Amino acid sequence: MERKYLDFEKPLEAIDKKIEAYAEVKKGGQSNGENGTVGLKQQLSEKTKEIFSNLTDWQIVQLSRHPNRPHMLDYVENIFDDFVELHGDRCSEDDHAVVAGIGKFRGIPVAIAGQQKGRDTKENLFRKFGMAHPPGYRKAMRIMHLAEKLHMPVISFIDTPGANPDIQAEENGQALVIAENLFKMSLLKTPVLCIIIGEGGSGGALGIGVGDRILMQEYSIYSVISPEGCASILWKSQSAAAEAAKALRLTAKALLDMGIIDAIVPEPQGGVHRDWKKAFELTAETVDKHLRELKTIKTDELVELRYQKYRKTGVWLEKEAEENE
Repeated sequence: MERKYLDFEKPLEAIDKKIEAYAEVKKGGQSNGENGTVGLKQQLSEKTKEIFSNLTDWQIVQLSRHPNRPHMLDYVENIFDDFVELHGDRCSEDDHAVVAGIGKFRGIPVAIAGQQKGRDTKENLFRKFGMAHPPGYRKAMRIMHLAEKLHMPVISFIDTPGANPDIQAEENGQALVIAENLFKMSLLKTPVLCIIIGEGGSGGALGIGVGDRILMQEYSIYSVISPEGCASILWKSQSAAAEAAKALRLTAKALLDMGIIDAIVPEPQGGVHRDWKKAFELTAETVDKHLRELKTIKTDELVELRYQKYRKTGVWLEKEAEENE
């Protein structure tokens, strides 16, 4: 896959190209290739640390959409075993924007569901850019109910700009299906772990995002609306997207501080798109920690704790109001 760079990553591109050039020199049998690479790798590490220690909210939005960022199936293929994809919602069609099935995570049978984006135009059209229609949400819920019957934890991967907003989706009850999923996920009698691995956009994310633990990768986003959409409504111009991103507080750090999410999945230096292998390792370790914690909780208590978790979401506003009275 061709490595692509965001505007603020351009200084890294120049160093990467020099490292590649030295690698070619080494292949040619010239001894100075290795010596030159060592210094450049140190320079790359320092520059990466400098850039990523001062990211703006808008830059994090761009990272969440990075074209080289691993997608849901990349995680499935690398941290799960024996994955079997299950198709269709048993009443209409198979929505390819959502992938769902069963597999094993470190020996534990689990159900998996998530949005899948494409790598190129053809695949994105097939996957609908990760924007599901009602059949996709019904398919995900079918797999979750199967997990409940078989006493398997559910792991959902969230990566979508939002639910599909086209006429067909609306005519088929998009809002109703998402609302039903919110209700049904809140009552599932099995552990539910949700991970935002890119964009967590609006109801499209929430449709598979009600769980006992909500995790976010370090440079992912989670918001009721995209910065561009917010800017168009409030500032009357998408040129204010960077300002909107800051106002929305959609980063993992901000959402953890507000108690909206439960933990941040760390990313390799420079983001998951620069080191997939390390990204899979870090994600697997975080999933393992929370999944094992959830499996120790009795089912009835688990559902009650989930209910209380969402009842408390936003309670800080009430406390703030009381203090101001």
